[in-house]
Amino acid sequence: MFEFSFSELLLIMVVALVVIGPERLPKVARTMGLLWGRAQRYVNGVKADIERDMAIAELREMKAKIQAEAESAQQAVQQLDRNLDEQARKINEAVARPVQEVQQQVQLPLEPVKTDDSATPTSRT
Repeated sequence: MFEFSFSELLLIMVVALVVIGPERLPKVARTMGLLWGRAQRYVNGVKADIERDMAIAELREMKAKIQAEAESAQQAVQQLDRNLDEQARKINEAVARPVQEVQQQVQLPLEPVKTDDSATPTSRT
């Protein structure tokens, strides 16, 4: 955030010693240290909040992309299902039509089969 060289820091300490005085300087330094720590914690907290918000935004974008892909996949599966049903219907029609045509053309009467008794082997006793 702020960059101080050693010489600048030394100059600030000398001016503070002259302005504040040697009796109150340790108390002021402690107070300044506490305030500096609070400021750093506040800045770190703000950074963490911003990073968290960015992560949430990225997750929302990812969720939207995944939902779009899932919907696309679902539509593709439904389309495939419709195509398969149509193909199965066509195959059933293609198989059923020749079978019906053959049944209509053949129409053979069913007569009982006659057996010749002379052709059957006789038993020897």
